[in-house]
Amino acid sequence: MTNTATANPLQKYFRQPKIYLSLPSQGQYYKDNSIDLLENNEYPVYAMTAKDEMIIKTPDALLNGQATVDIIQSCIPNIKDAWSMPSLDIDAALVAIRIATYGDMMTLSTTTPVTDEEKDFELDLKIILERLISAQYNGICLLDELTITMKPLTYKEFTAVNLKSFEEQRIFAVVNDQDLTEEQKLAQFQSSFKKLTDLTVDSIKFSIESIQIGENVVTSKEHISEFIENADKTTFEHIQNHLQSQKDSFEIKPMIVDATDEEITKGVPASYEVPIAFDQTNFFV
Repeated sequence: MTNTATANPLQKYFRQPKIYLSLPSQGQYYKDNSIDLLENNEYPVYAMTAKDEMIIKTPDALLNGQATVDIIQSCIPNIKDAWSMPSLDIDAALVAIRIATYGDMMTLSTTTPVTDEEKDFELDLKIILERLISAQYNGICLLDELTITMKPLTYKEFTAVNLKSFEEQRIFAVVNDQDLTEEQKLAQFQSSFKKLTDLTVDSIKFSIESIQIGENVVTSKEHISEFIENADKTTFEHIQNHLQSQKDSFEIKPMIVDATDEEITKGVPASYEVPIAFDQTNFFV
């Protein structure tokens, strides 16, 4: 009988890890069996395969997040379920995969202020990755006698929130449709505004793991949801501001660019910001 389990003689030509990534979360907030944890928090990152690059070009997979999940699981095999990843690890993972596949530098195109001239810049992704890795997540929000323990959204929750936001953008486009009557526009706007409010509230509910009052710790999602629904404006905004501050800590800051002498004579400011937006549709090219 022929043994079909022989080692592949081409195995030594398979892709090898290009870099090692320290997850910003330090491996916390992952669900059971969603990651093979490493004590040193140094996870091997492989370059994308040809199949991965084809997945990136599938619009539906990009929209619903499946492309991101497939690529992370392919290129960082220790992550078994990228849907369960804490959202604060997503950008770091994508930047690491981009470096492993295409190298450290990325070209950004922008237009200069005032003159609107097109200009390219080279961005060092290693610097971006170091900033993401060094950011700290503070999951404790104190409010009078309440201790609210927060957690970052999972990528699945994060994607659900973004999909709702995308749907709302489409609704606003309908609201601005000149073919609709004012009554139809008002009805669409009211529906859209309610969904946006629900979106904000839901994102906060997802982010609360527990609330402690004295010795009593509330973990029931139903009770937490009821608390958020009935909290006063000050309480709600306090929690919302804490979440926003954590989100800001992990956002990629704009690049500061110095204008040339020639550009300054044309009215361009001496320095200006260039936003850095990592979108899979233009990031993995």
